[in-house]
Amino acid sequence: MRYLLILLGCLVAPAARAQGFVSHDLTGLLDPVRVAIGSMATVQATPLDLNLTCSPCKGSPNVEVQLGRLTDGTEKRVRTGETSLAKLESLCIKQNPDCRLSALPVSPAVGWITVYALGNGGGSTAVILRDGDLLTIQARADSPGHAEDAVLALTQNVVPKIVGP
Repeated sequence: MRYLLILLGCLVAPAARAQGFVSHDLTGLLDPVRVAIGSMATVQATPLDLNLTCSPCKGSPNVEVQLGRLTDGTEKRVRTGETSLAKLESLCIKQNPDCRLSALPVSPAVGWITVYALGNGGGSTAVILRDGDLLTIQARADSPGHAEDAVLALTQNVVPKIVGP
């Protein structure tokens, strides 16, 4: 009987795990990525990593999208307000004084976007978390604004396909 309970516990535990993202494969997103950034974009993808380059696109963005896991409690601390966006922004400013951070509307996930100067151009990074799943979108372009535009375009057009309802 004890072995049956242990076996039952092993079977029920994975079912009780939170859902996370609905998609864990970036290879099916090549066309939506091109729609978001530009039809001239060169896109390469593996299930967990997508790279885009588009020299003829506005701002000449280079974008990397990555799927992973983050289970260190960050998501819970941000959701509960224990770690505020202002605190995250102060950490970003320590790395780059030009950094600014704001919330991303990616419900039911939680996320934020940073925008910062990089040499003669700029960068922008979105971090999106749901039940331990992590989606990172990082863009570099000829200006911080163009990098942010690329990340926001992907956030609006591609992120819902990954995060789900």
